[in-house]
Amino acid sequence: MTKQNILKSALFIGAVSLHAPLLQAQTITNNIYSEKGLAGTLTQHKIDEQNYTATIEFGWNNRRVAVDENLTLNAEGVPVEITLKGISPFGAPIDEMFKYEEGVAKWQSLNEAGQKKDESVDFYSPSSINFALDNATMRYAFHNGQTTLDVYPQGQMLIEKLDTRKVKNQTVHLVATSGLGLTPNFAWYDEDGNFFAKNFGAMYVLRDGYAKEQFDQLKEIQEEAEQTFLEGLAKKLTHSPTSLLIENVAVFDSETKSLLPNRDVLIENGRIAKVAQQINESSEHTRVDGKGKTLIPGLWDMHGHLSKNNGILNIANGVTSVRDMGNKHDNIMEIQALFDSNKVLGSRVYRAGFMDQYSDNSAGLSVKSLEEALDTVDFFADNGYVQVKLYSSIDPSWVKPIAERAHSRGLRLSGHVPAFMTAEQAVKNGYDEIQHINMLFLNFLAGDEVDTRTKKRFSLMGEQASQLSMDSPEMNQFIKLLADERVVVDPTVSTFRSLLMAENQKVDGEFADIAPHMPVNFTRALKGAQMHIEENFKTSYQQSGEAMQKMLKKLYDAGVPIVPGTDSIAGFTLIRELALYVDAGIPAADVLNMATIDSAKLMGVAHKTGSIKEGKVADLVLVDGDPIKDIHALRNAALVTKGQQVFKPEEIYQAIGVKPFIASPAL
Repeated sequence: MTKQNILKSALFIGAVSLHAPLLQAQTITNNIYSEKGLAGTLTQHKIDEQNYTATIEFGWNNRRVAVDENLTLNAEGVPVEITLKGISPFGAPIDEMFKYEEGVAKWQSLNEAGQKKDESVDFYSPSSINFALDNATMRYAFHNGQTTLDVYPQGQMLIEKLDTRKVKNQTVHLVATSGLGLTPNFAWYDEDGNFFAKNFGAMYVLRDGYAKEQFDQLKEIQEEAEQTFLEGLAKKLTHSPTSLLIENVAVFDSETKSLLPNRDVLIENGRIAKVAQQINESSEHTRVDGKGKTLIPGLWDMHGHLSKNNGILNIANGVTSVRDMGNKHDNIMEIQALFDSNKVLGSRVYRAGFMDQYSDNSAGLSVKSLEEALDTVDFFADNGYVQVKLYSSIDPSWVKPIAERAHSRGLRLSGHVPAFMTAEQAVKNGYDEIQHINMLFLNFLAGDEVDTRTKKRFSLMGEQASQLSMDSPEMNQFIKLLADERVVVDPTVSTFRSLLMAENQKVDGEFADIAPHMPVNFTRALKGAQMHIEENFKTSYQQSGEAMQKMLKKLYDAGVPIVPGTDSIAGFTLIRELALYVDAGIPAADVLNMATIDSAKLMGVAHKTGSIKEGKVADLVLVDGDPIKDIHALRNAALVTKGQQVFKPEEIYQAIGVKPFIASPAL
């Protein structure tokens, strides 16, 4: 998921502080923490029994959120007027309102507007980050014993208390809310229904005046509840036939880049036992008719950021292997163990270690010296990582010694190109791979003078990429360098198109084909611009999408290795990424190879996975149609196998509130 949309779903947050005694009933302040410490606050002021204001301010990396919220309740405690104004993480404005009067509910934001005649007011589910409204909603549910609330624009919020604990003098409840998104939201609320604490990714929220040690206890309980839910899904959605025979199916052959028609494929003990035109075996196998379908190797996402709950989206979309490009060590080790054991649905995991140099704009694991950076490389090598990813704040003079240490330990080096360094310089200093297509453009647009730790690395791309010649001597020399050095490019084109090209009042074009299938609140989060774009640059930003497509084709034509990744919504984005490659003029068969055998080769595991060969692990996807003729057929996954486990995407989608794209066969 994009960083903005992650926050829209994960920031069903609040964390509350009690100040001096006179303010206990009036002011609630929540602290938001990142790996670097305090990242911001959420503060609610109670004006009287029916009126509240709130301020949301926090940041991470180079993203900043600032929202002012005003809330009015009726006598029953139901919100009847709400305004939310501010800026979202990448700078796009937030301006949202809801009002109920004279039997009509009205809502409006920069992305949508609607109204509904209603004898009594329901609760409003905003598309923007909020705090006071969340508190009011839960207060009402707690005080009235409600477990189901009707919400605008449509749907129901389901509320379930899972656990109750005492923290100092405060009783808090772990609450799961569901019905509006793909998976439940888990958070802690006090007895009055005000938000108390929540763990989300690398950040957490905790009521002011409480210690990290107390939060850790709540975090453990929250994670147990989340895992119990996800383990329940895994048990429900996993099929484990002793053997599986897929009959009369077209098989994608990675070597010839063509389809082998009318093949039978036998899977036994999680491996491909036999591929033949006809397999005359006993009737004891579980049989699947593959007529009209294509069997392809399991897909790879080479730029994922895994969590326990997004693995299910990968499996539903046929993504059976993911290279995680940045995570906490303990977190990714736990995720990998859960996915490997199939306790939680998810892909096979290949770990890239993430590193940045400490600064105001640094992210994730931040080091403060070259010696510490080299020690971190050793840590990654000692703990089974496949490569090291550097971020934008790294001192350019560190790149060469880091590359030498990484290569001496058998690791690849990749990442963002550090600020005040060009991509060409990064390659000459040891980069094996470059993350994100904007870094190729910034080689010319930013050079080694612009601070690309800031949003400049996005705005320069939007404003000037379309003006950059794709055939200048400088460009041709740079592309040749990438090809000659076999420097891999992980473009994440779809994610950058979302960032630069999404518009208010419209569903992001990158997700237009899936939006009708998604839960209503998920679809609402797909609407709107992510960046604040000046009017005179809007056309330039749109044209940057075409420039990215041209760059993709130029890389392919020059023989630069390309691996597809997402850095956005798991599973769904990969299918879109591959379609963009085909739209750019790359043959679909080559695109399939990029997403399968080429990625497996880069990770050093092509001898056991990545293609459909006898003896290889049965990581496979059965799709309806022919993806060589139409790459969009990949959206129609009918069956997914990950070794011995078999999954029906139709069942997965139904379990998480998504309208299936196609029916799955009986097993």
